[in-house]
Amino acid sequence: MTAREVLLVVHTGRLDTRRAAEKLAGWFADAGITVRVLEREAPDLDAACYQRVVPVSAKAAEGTELVFVLGGDGTLLRAAELARPAGVPVLAVNMGRVGFLAEADSDVLEEAVSQVIAQRYEVVDRMTVDVTASLGDRVLAKTWALNEASVEKSSRERILDVRIEVDNRPVSSFGCDGVLCATPTGSTAYAFSAGGPVVWPDVQALLVVPSNAHAMFARPLVVSPDSRIAVEVDPSGHPAVLCCDGRRTFVLPPGARVEVVGGEIPARLVKLRQGPFTDRLVEKFELPVQGWRSPRG
Repeated sequence: MTAREVLLVVHTGRLDTRRAAEKLAGWFADAGITVRVLEREAPDLDAACYQRVVPVSAKAAEGTELVFVLGGDGTLLRAAELARPAGVPVLAVNMGRVGFLAEADSDVLEEAVSQVIAQRYEVVDRMTVDVTASLGDRVLAKTWALNEASVEKSSRERILDVRIEVDNRPVSSFGCDGVLCATPTGSTAYAFSAGGPVVWPDVQALLVVPSNAHAMFARPLVVSPDSRIAVEVDPSGHPAVLCCDGRRTFVLPPGARVEVVGGEIPARLVKLRQGPFTDRLVEKFELPVQGWRSPRG
């Protein structure tokens, strides 16, 4: 039987998360599952938490069954960078506040670990986007995102002038704080805060969400997953910034063009529960589902 191994990614800045890592490692050790951790996190963790230490690289998760995350959505997005090249899924237990991407909360940590040990879980693929930034014939950056790629103004006191294209056809131009190109997974993150719609994660689509746009027609757009979205920065305007998942940032000079398409490689997430996305939406946002139809006492 092949030896089992997981990569543990931890928000080590929190004491409760470090203690949770100790518990988790003990449960996995009892089940004969090896735990590896990242080189930069190992000094903050008790040595009993792991059996292997690996550098942060595209190979960090190779050979593992999954990447187990203890932290919030930011920690999950960091873990996804490591898991995606290896094609392994990510399972996140939320140790922070909302943690919308996390599959479980800290109060059911032992149950989540038990399901992993028993291999009672499902793996779902989530759509990503591939992002290319260029200036003329020069490629400035090639990257990807699970949640969103945002083109934003680089200076708070200035307006960013952009032109939006979909499928190589101009749609609109306006001044704004930024433009977000999001996946359905990212619809409940930055795009939601900017006024975008909530899109169920099994819907295949791309979102274009302007942020604080100064224009009549600057509404969120939902386009085909096969569409090519482009955001062009005014050549006579100010520099901008491209940011993907809040983690990978690139400076965009005036005249730069950012193209966003559906990603070739999905992000894989572990699913432990079978309930519909609707229930998660109501739970995480604490939506008032008891309305005027509810019986009154």
